[in-house]
Amino acid sequence: MTSIIILIFVIGYLSITLEHPLKLDKTVPALIMASLIWAVLAIGFTSGWFDVINSEEQAFNFLSGGETAMEGFEGTLLHHLGKTAEILIFLIGAMTIVEIIDLHRGFEVLKSVVKTKSKRKLLWTIGIIGFFLSAIIDNLTATIVLITLLRKLIHKREDRIWYAALVVIAANAGGAWSPIGDVTTTMLWIAKKVTAGALIEFVILPSIVCFALPFLIASYLPAFRGNVDVDAAEDEPKESLLSSKTMLFLGLGMIVSVPIFKSLTHLPPYMGMMLALGVVWLVSEYIHPEEDFSRERRHLYSAHKALSRIEISSILFFLGILMAVAGLESLVYGVVNGEEVGTLRYLAEVLQNAIPNQDVVIILLGILSAIIDNVPLVAASIGMYDMPVDSVLWHFIAYSAGTGGSMLIIGSAAGVAAMGMERIDFIWYLKKITWLAFVGFIAGAGVFLLFERVLFHHS
Repeated sequence: MTSIIILIFVIGYLSITLEHPLKLDKTVPALIMASLIWAVLAIGFTSGWFDVINSEEQAFNFLSGGETAMEGFEGTLLHHLGKTAEILIFLIGAMTIVEIIDLHRGFEVLKSVVKTKSKRKLLWTIGIIGFFLSAIIDNLTATIVLITLLRKLIHKREDRIWYAALVVIAANAGGAWSPIGDVTTTMLWIAKKVTAGALIEFVILPSIVCFALPFLIASYLPAFRGNVDVDAAEDEPKESLLSSKTMLFLGLGMIVSVPIFKSLTHLPPYMGMMLALGVVWLVSEYIHPEEDFSRERRHLYSAHKALSRIEISSILFFLGILMAVAGLESLVYGVVNGEEVGTLRYLAEVLQNAIPNQDVVIILLGILSAIIDNVPLVAASIGMYDMPVDSVLWHFIAYSAGTGGSMLIIGSAAGVAAMGMERIDFIWYLKKITWLAFVGFIAGAGVFLLFERVLFHHS
């Protein structure tokens, strides 16, 4: 019966990885997989076929535990749903704030910053904005904002896809060192595996190397020589609104305030995000985007419109994936050192015995995250390793899973967004960009290990 659960997971996982050939939204297999895994778990548990383990390492057996074991099973399910909901509420809050800023054309303000015509200077300007912006509003949103900006600056698509591809590298590197920059770092932060301060302190240098090295090499490539062709009949830029600057700075400021709120109150991050959304929503109700602002036009800038624009399908995808991984984590698979352990913990032990060096395992995890989604990989690693908060292992996982995805266009949410917006070809990216992303990834990992293992000997 155990193998049925693992089989459901493998089939579901393959369907997610092959979403483009199957022309199937990856949310569908994620939701079906999660509910089937828990259904088989529930039936198998009440029939006494297998035990269930909760997050405190307590194993429950229905035949010997009866009512108490059933409460243990329900408690485990509720615990995992709670942990998943924390991440989802956080993401919904962040996505809505970004959409409110966008409705008020806040990101148009960034366009006025970019004034250069030199291709090389433009590359660095866009890269640096991408690196820091993704640390605040997350790598996926930063990529969408910057590609929208690039469309206004560069009219030739052949030139633009080079910039778009390098934006993916910058955004993923920028998201890896911030607790709000990538879904995976947010997951590690909410799971109390890393603290915001330590994550920034230990991962920012490797991330800068991971971003700067590919950009340095790229700035000598033929694609970035000369100047940008400017269309004579350049379309008129959208006028920014009266509220553009206010909403941009308020929105970004409130997102940045979330880690500060957490460190002051020690409440989970989603509470801070709810406060941030509440404040931005409040201001958006009363602010006047235009001079003659009538009641009829208010709906164009309202939070209700922003809520209708957020991608609920990706929220449901995370729900499915995280609950499916939680199901695997809860299934007792084997015994290690006399203790019953869940599937993922057992897998960690097997890996540990096969590859004694943990750092090598995590570099492989980073390379793997280019092929398969990094959200389940990180969700699985949280269940696999039992390390204290801010251990080197967690910081290295944050770096590897965050930046490793740049190696393939489908390897990260930012890459998939760029691929969709600019119709970037998978093979083109593989030939032209993959090696740049790999060089950056390995160099950054080298810098990380040099500091952590050689110079400062952290554990």
